[in-house]
Amino acid sequence: MRLKPGALLRFYSLCGILVQVAATKSKARGSQGQFPLTQNVTVVEGGTANLTCRVDHNDNTSLQWSNPAQQTLYFDDKKALRDNRIELVRASWHELSISVSDVSLSDEGQYTCSLFTMPVKTSKAFLTVLGVPEKPQITGFTSPVMEGERMQLTCKTSGSKPAADIRWFKNDKEVKDVKYLKEEDANRKTFTVSSTLDFLADRNDDGAVVSCRVDHESLNSTPQIAMQVLEIHYTPLVKIISSNSWPEEGQSIILTCESKGKPVPEPVLWTKDGGELPDPERMVVNGRVLSISFLNKTDNGTYRCEAKNPIGRNSTEYVLIVHDVFNTLLPTTVIPSLTTATVTTTVALTTSTTTSATAISTRDPNALAGQTGPDHALIGGIVAVVVFVTLCSIILLGRYLARHKGTYLTNEAKGAEDAPDADTAIINAEGSQVNAEEKKEYFI
Repeated sequence: MRLKPGALLRFYSLCGILVQVAATKSKARGSQGQFPLTQNVTVVEGGTANLTCRVDHNDNTSLQWSNPAQQTLYFDDKKALRDNRIELVRASWHELSISVSDVSLSDEGQYTCSLFTMPVKTSKAFLTVLGVPEKPQITGFTSPVMEGERMQLTCKTSGSKPAADIRWFKNDKEVKDVKYLKEEDANRKTFTVSSTLDFLADRNDDGAVVSCRVDHESLNSTPQIAMQVLEIHYTPLVKIISSNSWPEEGQSIILTCESKGKPVPEPVLWTKDGGELPDPERMVVNGRVLSISFLNKTDNGTYRCEAKNPIGRNSTEYVLIVHDVFNTLLPTTVIPSLTTATVTTTVALTTSTTTSATAISTRDPNALAGQTGPDHALIGGIVAVVVFVTLCSIILLGRYLARHKGTYLTNEAKGAEDAPDADTAIINAEGSQVNAEEKKEYFI
């Protein structure tokens, strides 16, 4: 059977259509397994962002990157937008990677990778640009600050995105009670952050380092820090330190006046009982030190140390009590003297009294003051024994004289009681010339 030419042409046309439909369906089935893959990117302002689009199964289909404004950046390996910051990193049937250098806040947004299949398939990648906070500054400090005044220090930083965090430290110890304020900048993208530290100036804060630390994810764990050294002026703090906790007679003592203030206090002033030091020869002042030698009971009293600076003055007191000397040799010294005084005669006692008194009266008063405690105790013991023995001697002598005088008067009157007249009484008295030798008086 022969076909007509017109029928044969229609037959070839129908076969072509069927083949084209079959090819289109096969391509569509093949493209169903193709899909672009992207990732979100975060970059610090001024840095470089890398955008990568990958396709696992690609049958020579083109890839394209476009910016948030839907402007084509690269179509396969062909650059479409004239921007020197945008460069091609890699272009193949399975990957299209580009880089954007010197990123600014305006580059932030959603970038699109397109795979030109039937239909076109896309994947989104969001580019986040971090705003770097400026170096913080501390304001509100005036030097110096007087103790007790209120201080308000403010730390401020701008340009952060998102808003930065501010923390306060005093000598590396964090201060929690602070005020925090966040404001949006004029570009409506970045923030200005400030924090205020409020406290009363104290002398313990003098020389302290107050620091303001700014933390932000763009700083890569290296915070920005601003520091301020505090200078606090305050009145002197005065304290007296003694070198002898139990001062005794004849010893020495050193009183040191410690004063701390800012500005540095002037030389201290020493007084005793509200007046000047009474004995400059023994009480020597050398700067902040008061030295007292050869202590005695007259040194008892209240000693005051006063220090002052341009801010004010302050003082403190020390009560000095000079104690007696406790000598363990005193009993053995006194007992022999007392025993000797008991067994000696009256003449010997009188001589001993005269010698001791002479020795004491001729001694130099200045030499006595310079002796040690045991010499004073020995001399005092001897004097007491001598005085005691002298008094005992006088009492015994008085009683002896009184007893002998009474006997004389009694014997003289014997025999004269019954005489009629005076002549007879004299003759009859036992005290006549016959017994004159028995009526002699003895004076010692």
